[in-house]
Amino acid sequence: MTHLHDLSAHELLAGYRIRAFSPAEVTQAVIAHIDRWEPRLRATYLYRPEAALEQARASEARWLKGQPIGPLDGVPGTLKENIATVGDPLPAGTAAVPPRIAAQDAPPAARLKEAGMVVVSKTTMPDYGMLSSGLSSFHRLARNPWDPSRTPGGSSAGASAAAAAGYGPLHVGTDIGGSLRLPAGWCGIFTLKPSLGRVPIDPPYMGRCAGPMTRTVQDAALMMQVLSQPDARDSMSLPAQAIDWASATQAGPEHLKGLRIGLLLDAGCGLPVDAGIRAAVDAAARLFEQAGALVTPMRPFLTREMLDGLDHFWRTRSCVDLQALEPGQRDRLLPFIRQWAESAAGFSGAHVFQAYSQTHATRVATVAACAPFDYVISPVSPNMPAPAEAPSPTNDPLRALEHIAFTVPYNMSEQPAASINCGYSASGLPIGLQIAGARFDDLGVLRVARAFEQMRGAQRDWPAA
Repeated sequence: MTHLHDLSAHELLAGYRIRAFSPAEVTQAVIAHIDRWEPRLRATYLYRPEAALEQARASEARWLKGQPIGPLDGVPGTLKENIATVGDPLPAGTAAVPPRIAAQDAPPAARLKEAGMVVVSKTTMPDYGMLSSGLSSFHRLARNPWDPSRTPGGSSAGASAAAAAGYGPLHVGTDIGGSLRLPAGWCGIFTLKPSLGRVPIDPPYMGRCAGPMTRTVQDAALMMQVLSQPDARDSMSLPAQAIDWASATQAGPEHLKGLRIGLLLDAGCGLPVDAGIRAAVDAAARLFEQAGALVTPMRPFLTREMLDGLDHFWRTRSCVDLQALEPGQRDRLLPFIRQWAESAAGFSGAHVFQAYSQTHATRVATVAACAPFDYVISPVSPNMPAPAEAPSPTNDPLRALEHIAFTVPYNMSEQPAASINCGYSASGLPIGLQIAGARFDDLGVLRVARAFEQMRGAQRDWPAA
């Protein structure tokens, strides 16, 4: 029998409709489950079980009247720490400065609350969201539920661990170079990095997206129905559009027939692809072929100059931020982050301009490489998750972005890209498959992911506390 904390949002909502169980019962089950896991995972921030139960009881009263306030009423979930919630601190994962207090809910938080989601907790992240790990100078070290000695990834570290561990079915993370997809891949869950502007955020920034982190494609589609609603605070948001997100759940393997699929197994730079990851992604490609898709190997398109340019531009941005801090504040940063950022102190203006220019070069190269195909599949990451205590897979601040060569191109090109589990390593750790589509084709990516979800074979049981 499936435990209440393991039910999907779709299953919970169906149960609420027939009064098989209540939002309060479900939230209590999720709280009990979190309390079993948290001493090891440490994925939560501002964990407030009593406040969650209060929200759940209000939802229960609405369901008893047959008057749910929205499509997520009574479903438990979490929000990444950097998604502002009114009245709460926003430490951005760092102990360097006192956290500011949010004056209002950020767009994702506002939409999910309006839809009735029970906010059980916020989730942890590394300093300034600039690591693919759960290491933080402010938060406790987050760990991977599949193997607590490994990182859950980052920067949506706590969100990915929470989703895999069953802290409710709905979670929100953010992504500027892979911070949704990398942890999703390493924790075996599903995520969608939407087209830039599809999910309004505040503050907006080049390449930065918020997106759903769930165990199923269906639940992510349900969240997109809510998260994609317009909000004028995001100056980079897309025009409001009526998208039938629910139709993604109806796509089966037959949906893949005739689709042109590019298969990218070499990112062009960065870390070499682990043999087990390559084998799992290649096996996924064969499933696409068996379903009637036309799978064509792709040549790499990201160059060393592009990846280094992105790295040096982001180092410079962080260096400027650090220079505004007092010396004592800088001392409280993670040493890895400080070394990475301060290495840009000697960059010339011309060097920074050339580095910034690589954001556009990456965009142009990515769009051109994807143009012959309907969708592109690849590894999410070239490597399996690093040790939990490691700030990055290389553990080298001067080679900090070597693992994001498959993910970061789609942030620069503004294209949607998902991560879905496609297999397991010899030691039983999940392996993520990235599915990228043309700009604005978020629904198409969800449909392809849903089709693959149905033909990928039986999945291993989720890790138990």
